Amino acid sequence: MQEPTLYRKEKKSLAYVIAIMNMILHGIEAPNIIHTNTLAENLADVQEKDRFDIIVANPPFGGKERKEVQQNFPIRTGETAFLFLQHFIKILKAGSRAGVVIKNTFLSNTDNASVSLRQKLLEECNLHTVLDCPGGTFIGAGVKTVVLFFEKGAPTRKVWFYQLDPGRNMGKTNPLNDADLAEFIALQKTKADSPKSWSVDVAAIDPKTFDLSVKNPNGGEEIAHRSPAEIMEEISRGDAECAEILERIKALL
Repeated sequence: MQEPTLYRKEKKSLAYVIAIMNMILHGIEAPNIIHTNTLAENLADVQEKDRFDIIVANPPFGGKERKEVQQNFPIRTGETAFLFLQHFIKILKAGSRAGVVIKNTFLSNTDNASVSLRQKLLEECNLHTVLDCPGGTFIGAGVKTVVLFFEKGAPTRKVWFYQLDPGRNMGKTNPLNDADLAEFIALQKTKADSPKSWSVDVAAIDPKTFDLSVKNPNGGEEIAHRSPAEIMEEISRGDAECAEILERIKALL
């Protein structure tokens, strides 16, 4: 009898049903998938037999979990993606690896849960690579994302960052392709420095915040952040222009 080799964990069942249909349409045997409701599982109950060799995941962003769900995790937070990340760290076997998509604000959020989770990740796993993705890479995410590549079992000593820049706007009709990732894959083998990549020693990271913000020191484009007053002024100008246009339209009716 064929043993299950592909396991799928999902918060809700709809994505599981869609995956089953997709596999059947592509001639893949659906019984190879085991589905469970991840966040309903208490991490304290995870046994060695429940652990995995490889995890590839894109947890949902922005979800808010009830307090009874948060009780299942050592770092309690309502953020769905942060609970999933704790789960992934727990169910990895020692020496095994993972690739997880998460919103880029995870790297710098100052709330207690974010700081504690970054510390946990750095101390329990080797976070060797962070892939910084441009907006629009993941359709419907609504935020910029990064991909965390890590191995469980040894603490992080150095993190290699790569700032992906395909040179075009990403979106549904212009998705990421293999060619866009060619340089990243080539440089990641040796974790080389380049105009788009650099390394950070964990010893240089603030032990109070464990801030892992993506800041390219090799000539990457610097983002000029506007003040709240400037933003409000621009909104006001836009409102005034809209009002003027509406008045012109009314005059033509």
